[in-house]
Amino acid sequence: MSATLERTRCRLRAHPLALDAALAAGVLVCMVAASFADGHGRHGVAWGIRTPDPLALVLMTLGALALVFRRRAPRTVLALTGAVSLIECVVGDPRAPVAMSAVVALFTVAATTDRATTWRLGLLTMTVLTGASMLFGPLPWYAQENLAIFAWTGIGATAGDAVRSRKAAVQAIRERAERAERTREEEARRRVAEERLRIARDLHDVVAHHIALVNVQAGVAAHVMDKRPDQAKEALAHVREASRSALNELRATVGLLRQSGDPEAPTEPAPGLDRLDELVGTFRSAGLHVEVARADQDTTLPAAVDLAAYRVIQEALTNVQKHAGTEAKAEVSVVRVGPNIEITVLDDGAGQDDDPEHGGGHGLLGMRERVSALRGTLTTGPRYGGGFRVHAILPVKTRTATTGGSA
Repeated sequence: MSATLERTRCRLRAHPLALDAALAAGVLVCMVAASFADGHGRHGVAWGIRTPDPLALVLMTLGALALVFRRRAPRTVLALTGAVSLIECVVGDPRAPVAMSAVVALFTVAATTDRATTWRLGLLTMTVLTGASMLFGPLPWYAQENLAIFAWTGIGATAGDAVRSRKAAVQAIRERAERAERTREEEARRRVAEERLRIARDLHDVVAHHIALVNVQAGVAAHVMDKRPDQAKEALAHVREASRSALNELRATVGLLRQSGDPEAPTEPAPGLDRLDELVGTFRSAGLHVEVARADQDTTLPAAVDLAAYRVIQEALTNVQKHAGTEAKAEVSVVRVGPNIEITVLDDGAGQDDDPEHGGGHGLLGMRERVSALRGTLTTGPRYGGGFRVHAILPVKTRTATTGGSA
């Protein structure tokens, strides 16, 4: 039953003119039926049957026909129905309920316009029709039919205004829901973009570091292959180890894209400063002289800060390996200073400068993005007398939101 009513309602909404025609026919039937009733008998109130005046029938028909176009021109329809109702109030004898069409038209105006227009046209319609029926009508001014005109026009205006207010409230709720949905979609897109950027930074750091080591060791192996095969074998072993490490880190990073329920998703934690010695060892095996000084008092860092510190050192040493020359030396220091952890990487090579195209390309940009995401600061630039300096200050304590977005 409810499904049938819903289908009927949808069809009527799809054909508003047909709905208005049906409404006009119903109003006409009600007016004609009411015009036959006589509430005033000779001996008090006695209901009987009376014959409506032909003019009243014409006026009722005109008022009902005007209602067919009430959606297209509500004010014009109100003027027409008001005019025929005014004529009936003045000359109608016996009185016929032509004003019913004006009530419906006033309801339509109130439902489709603003409140100020409703007040203005509603008061005008009530005053004109009630005043004309009281002053010029065939019934005494205190007759209940005159008071009924005043009451029904007021009810029509009030009901229409209530319908308009409800539609406005529903529309406002719908718009708020749509805005909330758009906001959620934009937030989801923003989070996806941030996650892609984070994964891209990790992939860059992993690939740049290990490929640089592989390149150096492969060059060493090619150089000593004929004269010192034992050293070439050692270099190739370092190549194999670096490539294995690269594959493991790539597998762990790409595994973050898997679904949480995937049994093959890696569970290895992200690297941090606890693996600093291992990281430095890979560079030393590639021929880079690296010295490490730590004064962080075994500080336990948040995962995001720990990973950022590791990646800054990794990228800085990779740039030294690629750009500072074969005889360069690097110094790494990790110091706890108050609420911050300070990372410094120095080298004495002559191959780097502050130009990103020569000083690490996207590496410097990636380091700066990592540090900025944690509300830290990063300073890079050439040293006086030669070499390059990378200095990062990272807060030991970070906000939950920042840590969750950067880990």
